[in-house]
Amino acid sequence: MNKVLGREKVRVLLETFRSYSLHRSLMTLRRPLVLLLLAGATALSSCTTVRQGEVGVKRTLGRLDQQIVVSGPKAFNPFLTTIIKVPVTTQNLEIRSSLPSKEGLSIASDISILYRVKADQVPNILQTTGLAYENILILPVFRSAAADVCARYFAKDMYSAERSAIEKAILTQMNGVLTTRGFEIENVLLKNITLPAGLAKAIEDKLESEQEALRMEFLKQRETRDAERRVIEAEGQKRIAVVRATGEQEAAIIQAQGKAEAMRIEAQAVRFTNQLIHRDLSPAVLRYKSIEAFRELAKSQNAKTIITGGGNTPIVNMLAE
Repeated sequence: MNKVLGREKVRVLLETFRSYSLHRSLMTLRRPLVLLLLAGATALSSCTTVRQGEVGVKRTLGRLDQQIVVSGPKAFNPFLTTIIKVPVTTQNLEIRSSLPSKEGLSIASDISILYRVKADQVPNILQTTGLAYENILILPVFRSAAADVCARYFAKDMYSAERSAIEKAILTQMNGVLTTRGFEIENVLLKNITLPAGLAKAIEDKLESEQEALRMEFLKQRETRDAERRVIEAEGQKRIAVVRATGEQEAAIIQAQGKAEAMRIEAQAVRFTNQLIHRDLSPAVLRYKSIEAFRELAKSQNAKTIITGGGNTPIVNMLAE
């Protein structure tokens, strides 16, 4: 009986040892695979990429690093560290808000706030404000600046060219508060301004009246310019006529003077010729010329009667001729 019990105990011990050995061998085989899977999972989760236009800040065990992480792939321990990414490009914050006017009206408007986070101030922003800085800081500062600036202007100013001055004033006031906090407000744009119905109609009527007044003033100036132009043209025509008449008169005078001078010269020539003739025609020459004339007359075959001047003229025998 003791021998049988001894054998049974030996068998149970052998089975127990065999089971333990098999389990140990299986655990030995699985351990490298588990370690490899854990290592791969750890490697994949401990790398991130900071993209262009954003910076990262490491937070290790709840403490923020004061050095920023620039763009590119970054490795970190996922069990201890987290990288917080913040965009540093220009952001557009669109809101719909009511703006007060100087006369106490409420003007609805769509507003675009263009702002940029300063990269070197990102750790300080995360430390003091957190990632919800738009709702915590930028919007309250805008509402305060808009209420302060718009209350200085009438509602019609927001609907006219004064809107640009309002936008610049809000921008300046916001930067006065947010620049030291790590933000730069680049522009504030008021869009789709909606005035109360009655005020909008009154402004439109006033603008139409102003446009009509400007149109009438333009017409008046145009008529005045046309009248001045006609006066100038008339004066020019008058001056032209005076110059023309003066020229014609001077031309007539010059022409008359020329004719008188020509007649004078001609008279002088005739007088000089007569003087020459009178000087050169002596009695002997005159008698000779008479004889020559009678001879020429005597050559004619026709019958003729010649009357002489008396004894001073020689007698020509006509028959002999």
